[in-house]
Order: sequence, then C-alpha cells, then structure tokens
Amino acid sequence: AMAEGILRITRTRRETFLEGESPSVVCRGSVPAQLCEAGESVTLTLGQLSATVERRTGALTFRNAAGQVLLREPDRRPCLLQEVPVCLSAYDADAHVQEGSSVDGARAWATPARTWQDRTAYECRQNFVFDVEEGLYGLGSHEEGYGNLRGRSQLLYQHNMKAVVPVLVSTKGWGILFDMGCLMAFHDDEQGSYLWADCADELDWYFFYGDGSYASLMEKYRILTGETPMLPRYALGYIQSKERYVDAEEMLAVADEYRRRDVPLDMLVLDWQSWPEGQWGWKTFDRERFTVPARFIDQLHEMQVRFMISIWPSMQGDNNADRHEMLANGCMLGNRLIYNAFDEKARELYWKQARDHLFTHGVDAWWCDCTEPFESDWKGTVKPEPFRRAQLNTDEAKRYIDPTKINLFSLHHSQGIYDGQRSVRQDKRVCNLTRSSYAGQHRYATITWSGDVSANWETLRRQVPEGLNFCATGEAYWSTDVGAFFPNGNWDPWFYEGDFDQGVADLGYRELFVRWMQFAAFLPMMRAHGTGTPREIWQFGEKGQPFYDAIEKAIKLRYHLVPYLYSLLAETNRKGIPMLRVPALVYPGDGALRQVSDQMLLGDTLLVKPVTRPMQYLPESTPIAQPDFTETVVLPAGYDWYELSSGKRHTGGETITVHAPLDAVPLFVRAGAILPWGAEVQSTDELADAPLELILCPGADGAFT
Repeated sequence: AMAEGILRITRTRRETFLEGESPSVVCRGSVPAQLCEAGESVTLTLGQLSATVERRTGALTFRNAAGQVLLREPDRRPCLLQEVPVCLSAYDADAHVQEGSSVDGARAWATPARTWQDRTAYECRQNFVFDVEEGLYGLGSHEEGYGNLRGRSQLLYQHNMKAVVPVLVSTKGWGILFDMGCLMAFHDDEQGSYLWADCADELDWYFFYGDGSYASLMEKYRILTGETPMLPRYALGYIQSKERYVDAEEMLAVADEYRRRDVPLDMLVLDWQSWPEGQWGWKTFDRERFTVPARFIDQLHEMQVRFMISIWPSMQGDNNADRHEMLANGCMLGNRLIYNAFDEKARELYWKQARDHLFTHGVDAWWCDCTEPFESDWKGTVKPEPFRRAQLNTDEAKRYIDPTKINLFSLHHSQGIYDGQRSVRQDKRVCNLTRSSYAGQHRYATITWSGDVSANWETLRRQVPEGLNFCATGEAYWSTDVGAFFPNGNWDPWFYEGDFDQGVADLGYRELFVRWMQFAAFLPMMRAHGTGTPREIWQFGEKGQPFYDAIEKAIKLRYHLVPYLYSLLAETNRKGIPMLRVPALVYPGDGALRQVSDQMLLGDTLLVKPVTRPMQYLPESTPIAQPDFTETVVLPAGYDWYELSSGKRHTGGETITVHAPLDAVPLFVRAGAILPWGAEVQSTDELADAPLELILCPGADGAFT
C-alpha cells in the first residue's frame, strides 16, 4: 500500500525483492492498511480500494468500497515468470566504429569488445480478466491510431512514431502503471488479455483508483508519478516551424511578415543543423549563419516572438567539441555517438554544453529530437512487419543499453534538461518538445509529438485517438506536426507515405493543412512543421482567399482559447488531469462514447469534433464532385450541449449532424460551463492586460477556476 488508493504489485521467483528506486515513481514508502484473512484468501483494504489474493493460486481481485469488482486476474495462471539471461556488452575506447547517416540523423555502429551474462531477469506474462462493458485507454502515442483498446494489441517500444507510456486506464475508474523499462506488448485479443514483458528484473506494476471518476484517478497518478510543471504561457500560442530555416535573416523575415500581416505568432523553431556543417549535434551556433546569436534572439524577443532550438543526443564530426568532451569524460554509450543519458554525470555535462553555447544567448525552449536514438527500420522500400520492426529496433538498443531499460532513454534525457535549466533559472519555465516519452516524464515539462508522420487523410484521422490515448495516461502534453512531416510519397523509403507531391501547390494539401491546423488549435501545443513544402500562412494564398482565411481563423480561435487553456494547465499542475480528455473516460456512464474515437474534450466542458476527411479536394487539386460539408457528432449524455458558433442547444445523448465548412470545426460547450474567452491579440504576452470575456452556458450548475 503506497498511499490511499494506490497498491504496488511485485512478483519475483527470488527469495527477496530487489531494492532500488523507480525512475517513473516518486511515491515512496508505504502506509498502514487493514489486513483481513478469511479462509483461502487474504484481503488488503486501503480507503476506497481493496485487493484480495487467493492463497492457492495467487490470483488478485481488486474491488471498490461498494464491493464491486474493478479488475481481476484469472484463477488459473494469473501470471507467469520465466528466467532469462541479461547480457551486457563492453566497448573499447579505440574500437572500430562505422559511422553513417539516415533521414533521421547521424548513425553509428560499434562491435563490442566482449559480451557477458550480467544476471538473470524474467520474461513475464501478466494475465487479466476485463469487464465486457468497460473501455480501456492509454499506453501512449502509437501510429496505428487506436481508440478504445478493447480487442486490440499494442507493441510497446520507443520509435519515431511510437511514444510509450505503459499506463492503462479504464472507464471503470481504475488505472495501472506497468513499471518496467523493457520491450512489452499489450493484448486484449484472440491471444488473451495480458501484458507481456520481454526482460524485467521483477514483474512490477501499480494499481490505482480514486472514487471512480477520471479526475480522481488522475489525482492518484499525480501522487504516484509527481507534479506536472506548468508550461510557459507562450507555449500555448501559435508556433511556426519547418525543416528547416537556414539562418537568422530568414527567421527574422518570417517573424516580421507575421507581424506585418497581423497574424498571431508566439514562437519560431530552428530545426536541425544550427551547428557548423558536418558537426552533427554540436550544441552551438554556426557563426556564418548566426553571426551574433544573442542579438538575433533579442530581435525576435523585441517582436514578442520566442525561439526554440533543436538539440540531439547524437554527436558526430571530427571537430565536434561536445563529442570530444563527452568521450574524454566517459559519457558516451558504446557506439560513441549517443551520450549516456542514464548517467547523472553525462546529463550534467550535456546540460553544461547546452547552457554555455545556447541558453546563455537567450534560447527560450528546447526541441529534444530523436530521443529514441536506436532506430533500425527507418530505411528500405518495404515497411517491415510489426514483429520484425520491434525486433530490429529493440535489438539495436540492447547492443548499448541494458535490456531492462531500453524504453527509458527519453525519461532520463528530459530529466537532465529540466534539472539543468531549473538549476540556473528558477524564474524561467522549461519547455521541451520531444519525440519520445515514458511514465513520469511529465515531471520535466515535456511535450511529446507524434513523430515524422505523412500527409494523408488516414494519418490525420489516426492522430485524434493517438493523442487522446497518450494524454489518457496522465502524461499531459501531446502535439503533432500540422500538415504532417512528409507531404509526398514519390520517394523510395517506405515512410514517405504522403499523398501530395506538389505540397502547397496542391489544393488537396491546402485543405488537409487547414483541417490539421484546426485540430491542433485544441492540442496542448499548436505547431506547424514538416519537410518538402513551406508552411507559413502566406504559402496558402492571400487574405480574402479561402485557405488563408481558414488558417488565420484557426490561429485566432486558438488565442481566444488561451485563457481557458492556461487555466487547464494550472489544473493539470494542481490535480494531475490533462487538458485533452477522452470523452468515454470523463462520461463513463454513456456507453456509446466507447465506440467513438474521433471526438475529444478540452476540460470536461468543451467538445471538439475534428474534421478528418476531404470535403472539397482530392490530391492533385481534383475537385470532389458532390462536396459534403457535414459532420456527425455524438453528444455525451446527461447534459445539454451548445454549438459555440450559434448558441443552438442540443440534448445530450443525441447523435446530430452539423455544418462544417472549410473555416469551421464542430465545437460544443456543455451546459453549466464557464468558458474564459481571450481578446484578439498578436501574442500571448498581450493577453495579460487584455479584457477577458466569460461565456456562461445555462442549464446546469457550474464552476471554473
């Protein structure tokens, strides 16, 4: 019993449990609980939660205070543990290293000097019996784009388009954190209902439960894994990026053009290769392109525009001072390309390098790219099968990282950035956009994005449940590349799956971009990014033209919402509940919502139905013969809902059809809602002194902080 409503379950075949602290969990020690032995069972009770273990089988059953079964294990073989060897490798300092590169950055491969068996661990299978009527959500952000995880399977390893968070939550109000850093797989399909772990020192997980509500469940997750820091206010504004801005002059010109057009903007992003040519990952500015970095950033700040820079865990190049310093201090992993984020000394050195050559010039925010640095399937014409991809990527990681920890690199990397910045600037909040995640990483002010996805409507459709399942875990901040990273699909690699070879010249891409932008207006971070085609608003036409106007309207809607979003950030900080929420978790009594994967809530009272299908154009600017500008929306039962645009009132529980022209997204406010509505501004800085409107929705009692 860790705390009221939180139980830890650890299984081993050893005589004693292992000692040591989890990198995910901050809740330490234990609290007194009531123990009751009755016949062939023993029951532990702690507040609203109890757990009964059967002496004969070891099977667990969790119940709430009313005695209702929340979750149980099967009586026969509730779990299985099989010993497996843990093999580690050592690399000589002068070992031959083969260096190369890929679309995803610098790469290197080394041959170990020796490999040995360090200890034994367990291959584990933890079996469950789920309720027929419950919905399951979580496990992170995965490219398959599943909604409700019932009837699904999910491989859990870090990848460009997979961000693992091993947390499962139920519409019955319970949650599980699987506290193991190895390759895992979740199944609720013809194979059974279970969690499989490849190599764990112990089968270790936490069961948590509040009062049955999603809000109380997230409060328990906050106790278990720690507080989520608030992001800086500017992180809620519009962020412009692309692959890539080349120099200071180009970035200043973009900022100036946004201000000239009176289109709101809060941050510009410098993607990879800020460093001198050929010195991959050197945390410094190339002085030929950024002559006086501090002056350049000051000029952005004078326009109320912040600056985010891309930094990498990989370092390559004969003149790369960061790499030489890391090697000299023994802070690199075996391939001598990736720094050892698991080592505190290495994290401190990494931060020192970022501080001395970037942060001191005024850098506001970090983009920690490629935080799953061992990726082996990002090549070839044919996309490998799922099992093959898992094997390729995890085998590569195991060459340099203990197999029980291969999912944890991003967690430790993020810790180093957060602790480092807070050690020198208590008055400046951390903002870290990163491509990977894990349970507890929220403590380090990270926003995880969905990786280098491709521009097609099916990918956009999948982004909605992908983000919802990530945030359902309690890891609060998630985002996506507006417009997708790869617009085209005419190149050889399998991951170029875009439908729009002509980029912004294709009216079909312009429509997709508008709908992606509208979706992102309701995410924790709203950021346009990608390669192959420019992304600034004027690339889509001019003011008075439909695509330009629709993009501008989406950006301005975002700024109206910032006071509401900022308040939700505070709620995340104080209570643990993410701003982006799965409707079925917030309204578990409405069983119809478990079948809905394309709607999302901001808070409990703002319902959004992103448009994820073409209505006007197909690729190559092909007009749709009979445009259909309508969307179907399922309104959660129990409350009335108002269309925000018109004020029209609908009864909850209904399925309705609404108009969704190019410049609008279906948006509903619940009866009883109090919605702060911000003024029209050019940056979030201006909101502090701007008038604030409150939208009140009658029909139910309400309160908002």
